[in-house]
Amino acid sequence: MVNDQASKLRDLMINQENNQSAKAIAIFSGKGGVGKSNYAINFGLCLADRRKKVLLIDLDIGMGNIDVLLGMSPDHSMAEMLENKMSIFDIIESRSDYFSFIAAGTSLSHLFELNTSGRMHFIQQFQEVLHFFDYILLDLGAGMTKSHLAFLEAADESIVITTPEPTSLTDSYAAIKHLLIESDNKDIQLSLLVNRTAKSTEGWQVYQRLRKVAMNFLDCELRFAGSLPDDPAVSESVKKQIPFIESFPKSRISKQLDKIVTQYEQKESPDTERSITFIEKMKTKLFR
Repeated sequence: MVNDQASKLRDLMINQENNQSAKAIAIFSGKGGVGKSNYAINFGLCLADRRKKVLLIDLDIGMGNIDVLLGMSPDHSMAEMLENKMSIFDIIESRSDYFSFIAAGTSLSHLFELNTSGRMHFIQQFQEVLHFFDYILLDLGAGMTKSHLAFLEAADESIVITTPEPTSLTDSYAAIKHLLIESDNKDIQLSLLVNRTAKSTEGWQVYQRLRKVAMNFLDCELRFAGSLPDDPAVSESVKKQIPFIESFPKSRISKQLDKIVTQYEQKESPDTERSITFIEKMKTKLFR
């Protein structure tokens, strides 16, 4: 049954193949509990509403909760794919024609502890789907492991999620600093999303403070991805296990996220070819 489903999904994707590789966006945070996964899910769904094909990958192995937030029970996970050498088509869960996701799983050895065969399997499977999606969203766990660094360096763009709380800002700055110090990629595109703001101007003020520090001490030009208000719709949507963009489309946070995605699309250059794809950059990280 699984192989039949994988075969059907593979055939469907082949018929929908794009001319260029998906844009990989890594979403991370310095600490947990800042709304990172909620943002990743609803950001992806907003793109899907605009008929962009989105694959959201939960890479918070052992602590992933994307499937729970979506109210779905996936049959397989990223951990199983790597441990059992499964096809990536076996583990992709399609929620709609434009939004799919891969669950994290609970028992995966460190990516860099896989043997050569395991690493090659990872590369081969992701190569298979690179041309079937417009966006691949990578929801990384909090903190900064060697695996996180590899995904952040390979991504076309990275978004760090913070809140206005001083501890969250400190942790976000520490994560950015660690990334830039350890990275071989000097062209990392970093943006800041400020979540749970109390008023409309707070996000911009938080961004300006962190941007100034990042520029002065890290020589990093941090971009502004926008801000989202502290809205009870979020906790209610979590209880319902339905993303807030769907369960509360008229809420303040849904309207604000819609504006953010509209602005994001306007800044995008979809016809610009990337000289090195995400998976090619990941290959250099895994086999250097």
